[in-house]
Amino acid sequence: MLGLMPDHDEVVESTAATEATMRLQSVPVNVYESPEALVVVAPFPAVVKTDANVELRDGVLRLSARLRSSGPREYLIREWEYGGYEREIAVPGRYAGGLEATLTNGQLAVRVLRGDSQPEASITPD
Repeated sequence: MLGLMPDHDEVVESTAATEATMRLQSVPVNVYESPEALVVVAPFPAVVKTDANVELRDGVLRLSARLRSSGPREYLIREWEYGGYEREIAVPGRYAGGLEATLTNGQLAVRVLRGDSQPEASITPD
């Protein structure tokens, strides 16, 4: 028999407990060079734009997303969370002209523009 759905406070409490103890999940990436930018594409399932962040600091691109929700459930198999993602990628020095990022259909696409005018940046995807 199925149990009752958890209320909002139970979901918030369960999410906070999960976030406090979980290890951030590394996401796979595809990286390629275009004429204007280094392009990085990564799956970010169940992430909304306001939960994601893209940073470029000291030649390292960091993609991250906070945990969205973790309701109290008894899983039969539990291999991933709804967020809590992180990935760092070394960026060649010729890419520091700025950042652009979009998050659509669970896919984060980042462009690190050629140039050296902006050595550090932090943005939320469009």
